[in-house]
Amino acid sequence: MANSKQTAPVSADEVSSLGQRWYVLIMMMLVYTISIADRYVFSQVQEQIKTEMQLTDFGIGLVGGISLGLFYVTMGIPLSWLADRKNRRNLLVTSITVWSAATALCGMSRNYVELLLARIGVGIGEAGGTPPCNSIIADYFPAARRPMAMTIFALGAPIGAYLGADAAGAISQAYGWRSAFLALGLPGIVLAIIIMLTIKEPARGRLDAVSGDDTPTLKETLRFLLTQKAALHGMMGGGLSAFWGWGLMWFTAPFLQRNFDLNEAQAGAITGPIHLWMGIGASLLTAWLLMKPSFANPKRVVWLLSGVTAAATIPSFIAYYTSSLTLATAMFWIFIPAVYFYIGPAFALIQNLAPPKMRAMFVAISLLFANVLNLVIIPPLIGFMSDSFAGPSGADGESLRMALLILAPTGFWAAYHYWAAGKTIVEDQKRAIGYV
Repeated sequence: MANSKQTAPVSADEVSSLGQRWYVLIMMMLVYTISIADRYVFSQVQEQIKTEMQLTDFGIGLVGGISLGLFYVTMGIPLSWLADRKNRRNLLVTSITVWSAATALCGMSRNYVELLLARIGVGIGEAGGTPPCNSIIADYFPAARRPMAMTIFALGAPIGAYLGADAAGAISQAYGWRSAFLALGLPGIVLAIIIMLTIKEPARGRLDAVSGDDTPTLKETLRFLLTQKAALHGMMGGGLSAFWGWGLMWFTAPFLQRNFDLNEAQAGAITGPIHLWMGIGASLLTAWLLMKPSFANPKRVVWLLSGVTAAATIPSFIAYYTSSLTLATAMFWIFIPAVYFYIGPAFALIQNLAPPKMRAMFVAISLLFANVLNLVIIPPLIGFMSDSFAGPSGADGESLRMALLILAPTGFWAAYHYWAAGKTIVEDQKRAIGYV
């Protein structure tokens, strides 16, 4: 990067109070909560939508996944380019408003086309959410505390998934699927107003030892990324974790409904508490571990990610193989927390391997890869496989089970990339931010 210079890191206490840092972190976590809830409410209510609109499993995957995911990933790069150059707070507020309004419009959709357009709106809005959140948090917490801070930020995932599963399932069962979208869409607009009124844009890169006078181009950012082997492996690991874990979660509600004769509220009542309590527990345990001095060494962070992901892959397979609801539920209590365990450390890994003025773009590239796998490929792919395995009467519980069993072992693939990141992560982090 042009005009790079080495300086001592500024203490976080010199630029913000402890209360300010944690207020910003909690507000960013709430943004992530709303994002996950609005994104995954569809997966909980998809059986009602499928029946009303007379869709196949492949068709429901198209409107639920690709419609959101394709625009999420294509808009992520230009919006992150803006986040690395313009006011991140204002971009974030605009993005929250757009995706929250679009979520509410999903509930007002009268046909397939209107629902498709509303889901596209959710994807466009959410593309401008996570990258500025990550970048803002990095200007309140120094490198050694970013894994912890990003793990607190990642609490938004289990809370949002709980809202999108348990709460949405109960609302949908009582009042219909449209009410679930309305109930989860409108609070985001209120949150956007609060952020606009209470949070100011921080100075970019103020806690890093490497700074630059010039803002790098996209070409320069990509060229630097290709030299960061640990970042590439980290992005692969995070993307494949989303492919594996969130891919399985996308179809868990219909899997439970079809194989165990449950309604939406009953299916949500099984997975919702696991998302909430074990997801939060896993995230807090991760934060506690990462606050320990031994985890200041980034190698230990990626080795932890690798070990936990590999271990959790086994119960993820058993959960969809068994015909016992009791055993499946027990396996969900082990497997689902791992879906959240990786999020915070993986975000922090990318932050610490990117210079300040490339940070939002690194996050966007990581999210592009993860969400192509998770939202663009998985929903229609699993739907297509389920339809292909089905008999003359159409897709059912057994055809969906077969499709999910093919997906489950990919957790081992994610674990490999986390392990591989450890080989160069120390040198790559020094190159990016000037210290470890």
